[in-house]
Amino acid sequence: MTTQQPTEPTARSSAHPEQDAEFLNHFRSMSQIGATAGGGVDRQAATLADGQTRHWFRGIVESLGMTVHYDRVGNQFALLELVPGAPFIALGSHLDSQPLGGRFDGAYGVLAGAHAVIRASRAADAQGAPAFNLCVVNWFNEEGCRFKPSMMGSAVFTGKLDADAALDTADPAGVTVREALEAIGTVGDFRVDLAAYLEIHIEQGRVLEDSGMTIGLVESTWGANKYEFVVHGEQAHTGATVIADRQDALLGASAMVVAARAVANDFSTPDAEVITSCGEFTVFPNSPVVVASRVSLLMDLRSTDPEALARADAALFARIREIEVEANVRIERGAEHIWGAKAYDERGMELAAACAEELGLSHRVVRTLAGHDSTNLKDLVPTIMLFIPSAEGISHNEREFTSDADMLAGVDLLTAVTSRVLRGEFVPAP
Repeated sequence: MTTQQPTEPTARSSAHPEQDAEFLNHFRSMSQIGATAGGGVDRQAATLADGQTRHWFRGIVESLGMTVHYDRVGNQFALLELVPGAPFIALGSHLDSQPLGGRFDGAYGVLAGAHAVIRASRAADAQGAPAFNLCVVNWFNEEGCRFKPSMMGSAVFTGKLDADAALDTADPAGVTVREALEAIGTVGDFRVDLAAYLEIHIEQGRVLEDSGMTIGLVESTWGANKYEFVVHGEQAHTGATVIADRQDALLGASAMVVAARAVANDFSTPDAEVITSCGEFTVFPNSPVVVASRVSLLMDLRSTDPEALARADAALFARIREIEVEANVRIERGAEHIWGAKAYDERGMELAAACAEELGLSHRVVRTLAGHDSTNLKDLVPTIMLFIPSAEGISHNEREFTSDADMLAGVDLLTAVTSRVLRGEFVPAP
């Protein structure tokens, strides 16, 4: 599929202002739950704020005629049965956030899904008999900041992660997923048969904004290798212990962070960029007069090119082995979370492009640097992933922003795509 050349974005005039106003009112109401002083939200998975958002969402979708259920790991399903006995087309994303995160990431996609489902179902009779039922999913713990790994709920749903292992996972305070879900009352034993999955999300990058596009048609994921490490040293006095006698875990961990950035620089090319980062860093005992005895950290490498990613990964581990010797520490490799650079269904991209053309929405093909629940779902069922712009590419930040016009354009497109999928234009009718 070829990429459309950048053009001026098309001005949007609403054909249904009352529905648009209802969506924006719902979005603003949702954004008050867990709101932070800087304009974002803090709704980490299975916290009180996350529970409040889940219950708020349940009230919204039940008022729209849906029924709500939960599975073993807290995935929240809002069902609209149109064809008894038929499989479901699911739309979704996640309501949990990063600490001091933005109010658009994930949450927009869940709410947009609910509104698209209702709009598509109301139009179904006029457009032809539906072939499927509809479902909106709020996947549990997509962000992975409280419980690891990220995309946990969709990983369990797709069979990539054992449910009991997920439920036994503990946060830094020792609270397990099972205990946290029971505390907010959003756990059950529901199962559902899906025929396809649709997700819309803010881009979390600046490709759409820089090219003047309203819609991103996601063609593939970047590959990502995420690792947990523990650097073991020996606790000592920072003043009395000479350098030669130190086993400084913080020194070793810091060298790993620097090495990761060097790997990104060394292995990136104009055709295949490599991105590395350290998103978590915990020092023990974290005292001003004590040489650190232990540092836990999480590192990741990402690239669109599997070969570049593999070379960068090998180079990083070679450097880690050198750091063990240089810093006189032991580096333990823990859990890992890996996904490959894989394509989304090209038929879905073509269908979404046709819908965007009909609506007069400018669009282009993009790739996703970030992981999304669709990263897991696309390996189970035919999947369509869509983006709308992020101002300045800012995300996982209270300043994250997407305009009302772009959000509403995304709902329009998701509705149009859902309507055509509902009629069997993406996956065959059962």
